[in-house]
Amino acid sequence: MGKIIDIPFGKRKPLYRFLEMLPAMMSYGMIILLFVLSAINPIFGTIYLLVLISVTLIKAIGTAFRTVQGHKTFEAAMRVDWHKRYDDLINCHDAYERLRGEKSGGYHFNEHIENVKKLSAARKGEYPNPEKIYHAVIMTVYNEGLDTLRPTVEALKNTEFPNERIIFVVAYEERGGPETEKNVKILKSENKNVFYDFILSKHPENLPNEVVGKGPNLVFAGEILSEFVRKKHIPVENVIVTSLDSDNRMHEKYLDAVAYEFVVHKERQNLSYQPVSIFTNNVWDAPAPSRVVAISNSFFNVTTTMKTHALRNFASHSQPLLALEQMHFWSKRTIVEDGHQYWRSLFFFNGNYDVLPIRVPIYQDAVISETFFETLTAQFVQLRRWDYGASDVAYVGSELFSKDRKISFWLVLPRFVRLLDSHVTCAYMAPIVAFGGWVPMIMNMYSREMAAFNLPNIVSIVQTVALIGVIVTVWTSFKLLPKRPEKYKKKRTLGMVTQWFLMPVIALFYTSFAAFYSQTRLLLGRYMEKFDVTKKVVKK
Repeated sequence: MGKIIDIPFGKRKPLYRFLEMLPAMMSYGMIILLFVLSAINPIFGTIYLLVLISVTLIKAIGTAFRTVQGHKTFEAAMRVDWHKRYDDLINCHDAYERLRGEKSGGYHFNEHIENVKKLSAARKGEYPNPEKIYHAVIMTVYNEGLDTLRPTVEALKNTEFPNERIIFVVAYEERGGPETEKNVKILKSENKNVFYDFILSKHPENLPNEVVGKGPNLVFAGEILSEFVRKKHIPVENVIVTSLDSDNRMHEKYLDAVAYEFVVHKERQNLSYQPVSIFTNNVWDAPAPSRVVAISNSFFNVTTTMKTHALRNFASHSQPLLALEQMHFWSKRTIVEDGHQYWRSLFFFNGNYDVLPIRVPIYQDAVISETFFETLTAQFVQLRRWDYGASDVAYVGSELFSKDRKISFWLVLPRFVRLLDSHVTCAYMAPIVAFGGWVPMIMNMYSREMAAFNLPNIVSIVQTVALIGVIVTVWTSFKLLPKRPEKYKKKRTLGMVTQWFLMPVIALFYTSFAAFYSQTRLLLGRYMEKFDVTKKVVKK
């Protein structure tokens, strides 16, 4: 195993500082280059733009394909009785005799038979005893009310995994004030004797070398959990830790699915287990812009499970307690502790680490605030925080180009390129697609190059073809939506279709601008060291 690599506080080394600036320089550079090439020769600008637009079109077609493929796989995984499969691991000898003649198909059914066979033939101690696996769930709380917190606890209580092997930790912030402390104590009193134990962890404010964010809270709670597990003589290697935000509703099959994958994989300690984050808890209550962002992000998470080479920790995820102890839990120096955890783990385990897709959802809230304008603002705040993941470019790049690197250069390089490309593309692509077709023509008003003057029409045709992806998204979105609440009339369903006309505007003013905002902060060295909590009002 490798060393724990922390994000630096204070002054950065020259290489690290350059890599922090790199995403913004490339994002701005992609747009500036279009103007420069168009000024030199309209043909150069036209070719450059057509290459970018063609790449966008290919990605749009690929996204449409993966959306259908990912949703189909997601539905297949959801039809599985994960509790029964987990029970098969417990009674592996009888289960193998029963299953080996079956040909019922289903999601990874043949793999399940092989897993049962491996456990039935395994030596004692080769696999952990499924009946000795524990789940520890850490729910982070800042100042959310009981109307947000209770449904999260209720969802955990109603999972199919035995509650007597669930350790529930409420990690709340001292800066949340007396009202927060009162709420978490009410939760504990309401759930006495429901779980193996219900632990309260109060994270002090103003501790040194910490950003104001979720990561330090998780670390503080993780240390308390670790001490508790050892005090109770629970084998630490048998405990799986899941981090939850206060608005997360765990699907009833999730803990069984994670425990199943944990048992059957021999490299279990070197894996993270990533659910599908679906932002539909309150999607019928949200205004149209928030609905589009929420459903688009849900689709992105579904399709990402089909690209396992690109899968990263996002929002809620699970990781073994033993591994978390070894790497001192999460980072206390970044506001994007979820995605950053992938890179910390990859370097700590010297490349012997991966993220395993768990195609079972954890449901989250769409952004809703008190007023429409406040909701729009809160949505931007959430996206700019996510886009601050561009800070990992410097973290990964500095280790990639380090002389003391203990991990394969060729293992990290493609990951680094994908990381950088994803952030740069997120920033520049929307304005390029929206306005780029006019640049060669405007920069050459007196040119006779017909290609420059026909470019807006060509781009328009490409945009029309790209609508295929939007149509697929609209069609599939209705399968992800929860049932329409009775308080809304059928015309609300129509709004779920017409909302997608906002997609170009949202891509420009939310997706692109939020990315430019975060990257510009890194460019100027104005670091985001406070986790701006996204307010999510519960509509009565």
